Amino acid sequence: MTHRRKGLYSFRMARIFVVLILAALASCGEQEPADATTMERIAVAPDERGFVCVPSGHPFHPWGNNYGNKGRLIEDYWGSDWPTVERDFREMKRMGANTVRVHLQFGKFMVDPNKLNADSLARLGRLLKLAEETGLYLDLTGLGCYRASDVPVWYDRLSEAERWRAQARFWAGVAAQCADSPAVFCYDLINEPVIATEKRKAGDWYSGAFGDYSFIQFINLDPAGRTGEEIAVPWISKMTEGIHKHDRKHLITAGLLPFDPGRKILGQFDFVSVHIYPKTGKTDQALETLRKFAVGKPVVIEETFPLSCSAADLKAFLLKSRDSACGWIGHYNGETLGELEALQASKKITLQQTIWLAWLELFREMGSQFS
Repeated sequence: MTHRRKGLYSFRMARIFVVLILAALASCGEQEPADATTMERIAVAPDERGFVCVPSGHPFHPWGNNYGNKGRLIEDYWGSDWPTVERDFREMKRMGANTVRVHLQFGKFMVDPNKLNADSLARLGRLLKLAEETGLYLDLTGLGCYRASDVPVWYDRLSEAERWRAQARFWAGVAAQCADSPAVFCYDLINEPVIATEKRKAGDWYSGAFGDYSFIQFINLDPAGRTGEEIAVPWISKMTEGIHKHDRKHLITAGLLPFDPGRKILGQFDFVSVHIYPKTGKTDQALETLRKFAVGKPVVIEETFPLSCSAADLKAFLLKSRDSACGWIGHYNGETLGELEALQASKKITLQQTIWLAWLELFREMGSQFS
């Protein structure tokens, strides 16, 4: 997250927990909730410009939400308040979403550098079943360290090589749990990774902090004479090897900031995911940024929202983005369109909720244009 965006944190709560929604499109043409027997695996299309369902070959356009509930991480409540998760998933499906991006915290899944938390894996398994029941595909984003209090002390003390091994172990464990589920759209290796081009102090793995949350994570602390490619490519390979120990079917990506890392790095992924929040009056600039990520692989706008622009500006961006992108994921915070409309009618709606309401109205207007 850039410094200019930090001041808007109250609108986003880390972009992945709050704000509402880019949703629509039913899963692989299914208009009714699917189950485990009707969901199909998602693969890159033969022309490498989009996605298809396997084996039917039907086109698939990811369209949905980064999931959170009232600013909370899913691990905060999926053990004590599972009905909220169920209600939110069913509501997202009802509103037309076919994809949900879920962020998994490293500290909640790793007991030590080599051992995964059995309870967290079991809850992930329960989430997979819910996704199958509702027909929602999961964009599983891992290695989250969004809240410092949830990050194990031992983790930040590891060397680069030790940290990479622990991260690969995380992914091996998650993939073992998820390999057989048709509800997995993709594994997103990490949210907004950054390469350190100058040596950083020991343990200083995070950036973009606001309050208790950090949004950006470095994959190294010392370039040690290496180029960005010489750092990123081996890291991606290490994480991919962890996943491929148990799962070679589901797609792999990473949630990238809107700064072009170069074709060699982008080429390591099955598809490209980029986070773009257009600014007021600068739709063309956002589109130019997007075009830089079109390198012969499908492109998904994995985060977007009218954070720094009007709903009208975002509408213009989304409509024009279809020339480069084949998937769009916004945000969901647990407040439905009906609840927000009721607050507006009673004149009890906040400024933040007014923005969310404007977004949901835009979603409702645009849904048919993206089907």
